[in-house]
Amino acid sequence: MKFNYYAFKAIYLHEMDRFRRTLGQSLLSPVISTSLYFIVFGSVIGGYVQNIDGISYGSYIVPGLLMLTLLTQSISNTSFGIFFPKFNGTIYEILAAPISTLEVVLAFVGAGATKTVIVGVMIFITSMFFVEVEVKYPLLMIFLLLLVSFTFALFGFLIGLVSTNFEQMSIIPSLVVTPMVFLGGSLYSLDMLPEFWQMVTYFNPVVYLINGLRYSFYGVSDFNIWISISLMILFLIICITMVSVLLKRGYNIKT
Repeated sequence: MKFNYYAFKAIYLHEMDRFRRTLGQSLLSPVISTSLYFIVFGSVIGGYVQNIDGISYGSYIVPGLLMLTLLTQSISNTSFGIFFPKFNGTIYEILAAPISTLEVVLAFVGAGATKTVIVGVMIFITSMFFVEVEVKYPLLMIFLLLLVSFTFALFGFLIGLVSTNFEQMSIIPSLVVTPMVFLGGSLYSLDMLPEFWQMVTYFNPVVYLINGLRYSFYGVSDFNIWISISLMILFLIICITMVSVLLKRGYNIKT
């Protein structure tokens, strides 16, 4: 089947246009929130914390705060992108058009990932005004930035599919992902925890993502970088499989 580029482009540009119209909420809000984190944790608390692995505390938390933004923004962007057409009934226009499932998913997820990358770049630039930031492996950082953005945008698409109201759609980002980021070593090293809590943290998948991104910045990590990449790719495959199955069945869309 020939790829319908015009259909893909129409959905993609529509989602990007919504991002442009809501720049205050989509871009300015996460930048201000992250700036407050740097002021409170980097400047104030950082003055009372010794260097971690030879890195100043303010610089050490940059990858963790960047990962927090990537995860929450990628999920919320795409989940809202597919849920809102379901909510107002315009999803039926997409279903009636000569557009394949692949084109629909790529358009929504691609737009969500693009918006997340833009916000992530702005967060990275913002961090440089507060602390010294070094990127030891820039290509690895870009790869992880794109991989995390696309994977969790796909996860957000999955959340938007299965959600039946706005409350359900917000549960995962606010009550699951955000606590997992803060408990996943975003603001501290796992070596600072007691041995028992270190073992508990190993079951938090987000800790591997944060450490992978931190390795691309400073070359330090609590885990092997390949563990982080392998888990990310595994989660991507799981999301692709689940989205494909649900869309083929028309779950929560055609009824």
